[in-house]
Amino acid sequence: MSARLGFARRLASTDRCLVGTWVKIPALEPIEILADAGFDYIVIDQEHAPLTFEFAYQATVVAQGAGMSVLVRVPDRSGGYLQRLLDVGVDGILVPRVTSVAEASTAVRQMLFSPAGERGLGTTSRAGRWGGLARDEYLRAGNEEVMRAVQLEERAAIEAVDEILAVAGLNGVFLGMGDLQLSSGLPQSDPALQKLVDRLLTAARARGVPAGTAVQTAAQAQAAAERGFRYVMVSNDTSLLRSAATNAVAGLGSRFTEGDSHGV
Repeated sequence: MSARLGFARRLASTDRCLVGTWVKIPALEPIEILADAGFDYIVIDQEHAPLTFEFAYQATVVAQGAGMSVLVRVPDRSGGYLQRLLDVGVDGILVPRVTSVAEASTAVRQMLFSPAGERGLGTTSRAGRWGGLARDEYLRAGNEEVMRAVQLEERAAIEAVDEILAVAGLNGVFLGMGDLQLSSGLPQSDPALQKLVDRLLTAARARGVPAGTAVQTAAQAQAAAERGFRYVMVSNDTSLLRSAATNAVAGLGSRFTEGDSHGV
């Protein structure tokens, strides 16, 4: 395994907004296609898709081999599970449903090595290049290059964003716009909702913490980047496949539509 930039350092090394997408299909071929299409990273969605640890491991190897970074949105904040993902070499972890400083602090500590955190030493894991990485470099990369991001998706979380982003070792934040709309009861066009978004972005800039979000279209991604988001997810593998399949069928002529009598 050759040296490569972790996601946190990759973000710090560029001024451009990095583009990724969610992975929900438990297959490796779409991941190679996404890499070939030019995505910078993928987020393996274990919160809302039936994706196992074994798949996350295999997907990480394939995606990184194709030049993409790999984040995982975990189903819960179990320290043991975060440890296993970090051991297989994921580039970052996205912890959903964080609403308080205590929750953020607990999650971050589980992803940092001592003395800053509680992550166990695993130098013979894939993250340690199967024992080939010097111990000091293994510790440095684990603490400096892995993204430890919290997903804020409730009004209470946004209202506490300044305190949450002050948690030592936290180096990423993600706006869960869909759930923020749901929990606040505000439509996306409501100025009150947009003020919450601005509050998150202002706090992120002040703390030097890169902020990310998810959108559906390229135009929305451009708007998010111009607003100050540093990493943006555009759609997901299932929606991209559905859109391509739907458009392919919709573009067929009358000979392919139900009820056509040509040739009968």
